[in-house]
Amino acid sequence: MQPFSIPVLPSQPLTHSRIRTRTALVASADRSFRQRLSEVLTGLRWQVREAEGGAQAWAEAATLVPEAVIVDAWLPDLDMDEFLSEFRGSFPDVDLVTTGESTAAESPRGPYRQELLYALRKSQETDTAAWNAAPAMKRDFGTTSGKALEQAAATVAAISGTKAAGSEEIKIGEAAGTLVTMPVRAEKMASAPEGGCAERLPELVGNADCMLEISRRVRLVAPRMTPVLIEGPTGSGKELVAEALHRLSTRNRKPFIAINCAAIPETLLEAELFGHTRGAFTGAVQGRTGRIEAADGGTLFLDEIGEMPLALQSKLLRFVECGELQRVGENETVKVDVRIIAATHRPLAQHAREGGFRSDLYYRLAVFLIRTPTLAEHLQDLPLLVEHFLQKLGRETPMKRMGQNALAKLAAHDWPGNVRELEHVLERAVILAGDSPLLTAHEIDFGLTVN
Repeated sequence: MQPFSIPVLPSQPLTHSRIRTRTALVASADRSFRQRLSEVLTGLRWQVREAEGGAQAWAEAATLVPEAVIVDAWLPDLDMDEFLSEFRGSFPDVDLVTTGESTAAESPRGPYRQELLYALRKSQETDTAAWNAAPAMKRDFGTTSGKALEQAAATVAAISGTKAAGSEEIKIGEAAGTLVTMPVRAEKMASAPEGGCAERLPELVGNADCMLEISRRVRLVAPRMTPVLIEGPTGSGKELVAEALHRLSTRNRKPFIAINCAAIPETLLEAELFGHTRGAFTGAVQGRTGRIEAADGGTLFLDEIGEMPLALQSKLLRFVECGELQRVGENETVKVDVRIIAATHRPLAQHAREGGFRSDLYYRLAVFLIRTPTLAEHLQDLPLLVEHFLQKLGRETPMKRMGQNALAKLAAHDWPGNVRELEHVLERAVILAGDSPLLTAHEIDFGLTVN
């Protein structure tokens, strides 16, 4: 027998350019779940891409050929068993992990399986005490300096006409691996609403009283079947509140289905909600399950409910009252168990008084009210929000730092588009900064203001 020998390769210096970044693809219809899992994986030095469904995940995998794919146990557009079977056949070398334990065991194990399972386990934890601990608000942001956030808060306070601390630069995202500890002021804790915990939820960035009140209300109503109406201006995070309600409910392992009632033409909205049979109308070449039925056992989120046509409101009212729906073109009824969360940028009670919305449906949906504030109402949270979005943008490109003059310019803005506008302004600034690691006032471009 010939002795086994290890071939000696020519010695070459190991350069940074030869190190290949591990890439993971996270596929889930739940944006909150994707975000939490992406944060954990990023902390483990993975590069993360996200997909909202099976078809998008397939397309991303074909382009990226990632080391690992983590798939939620339910996909909104494809059958899970069929997807897993076909995906393993097409990508045999990709480590495929699902949130269902039985299906996860069927996939061949890759070299990073334990890391992936650890990240999955951490992201599925619903104990928010791990994210926020009173009296100090603690969260591992991975690339954040606690001192920097205090400096940023002082800058925003200066714009508001209160005390300010001078500094040349707000270094958000400088100290890698730092655990941020942000003490909550005694007066804020004293003024926190009674009857619930003052700790904020991880989805809702901000320590202002109005944000803590939203977290308190979400915790109180989430375990119940009570319908919830979320009112707030455009871009204030109403869908994030709905996702938090679903995550903290007993239905969190079932689908979270969202539909924007203003984004679908009136002629198609009924079929989109209730489903239809083959030939029910022109173009219906095959039957389709509606969004309500797809949410069976889980949560149905009706965004911009105030834009729903009056004729369709009566059909929705019947479903809310008895839990039965009738597909378009079908005589039989189907029993569906869903928890309804609705959202609107309109003052819906006034809209109902004016005849634009059915008052009986309003009272059915608005059993429990949650209001999301404008960004101007919690501008003291601007440093935290800036840090959050810069970290999010830094997953695919090098992390940027925020100059004090840039932060001052942000604090002086009116923010008609609220938090969503802030995210877009920061994304635009990161692009305009190019290779520069620092964002200055020159890169802060608010674009055209919508009157």
